[in-house]
Amino acid sequence: MKLENAVVLITGANRGLGLAFAKEALARGAHKVYAAARNPASITLEGVIPVKLDVNNPEDVARVARDYKDVTLLINNAGVAETGGFLSGDAEAMLRRQLETNVFGPLKLARAFAPVLAANGGGAIINVLSIASWITGPLLATYSATKSAAWSLTNALRQELSGQQTHVLGLHVGFIDTDLTNGMDVPKIAPQVVAERTFDGLEQNAHQVLADEATQQVHQALSSHPDIYLHALNH
Repeated sequence: MKLENAVVLITGANRGLGLAFAKEALARGAHKVYAAARNPASITLEGVIPVKLDVNNPEDVARVARDYKDVTLLINNAGVAETGGFLSGDAEAMLRRQLETNVFGPLKLARAFAPVLAANGGGAIINVLSIASWITGPLLATYSATKSAAWSLTNALRQELSGQQTHVLGLHVGFIDTDLTNGMDVPKIAPQVVAERTFDGLEQNAHQVLADEATQQVHQALSSHPDIYLHALNH
């Protein structure tokens, strides 16, 4: 799918990777870019259309799908991360909060926009996943569980939406150099580079993008047949 003349809706577009997606979509000639955030006043990028959207609010999701029927590309970028392991005192509460945004949020948006995309020829969905979809540890244990679930969701949606010609791409990436990772002494990738590589993958009809070297190395180590999960479980 080409970005030129696309109509793009990006969740969590007020900062970080979402903002980078918005800038890159404009640079590639998107016809419209709907930049969504819980507070639309936080959207300051010239050339985009601010949209009020809390991905955890079903009424917001229904309203946006009803009001923006020209969308051809949905980018499920909004996400949250909390640190802590499964044996911490508030692990269940942390997991539930992150599941709402990281799993049920993209699910709500995909369900709401599936008929919109179908009516517009199929279009595409990009789900922002993580290297933590595959590896985990005590620091990001609950977050990793939600990204693993979001990865499975992405693969299932790809199969379910193939009949209406909707392309589904999963973006896997490690630490991104945004305000959320300030103070973390780890290798980071620039959000603009992630956006560029993701759109390159979309325009090449890729099913997944491995945006940084660490993610590529982990993916390579998963299996001798690393694409097996792209196939349906029929038996």
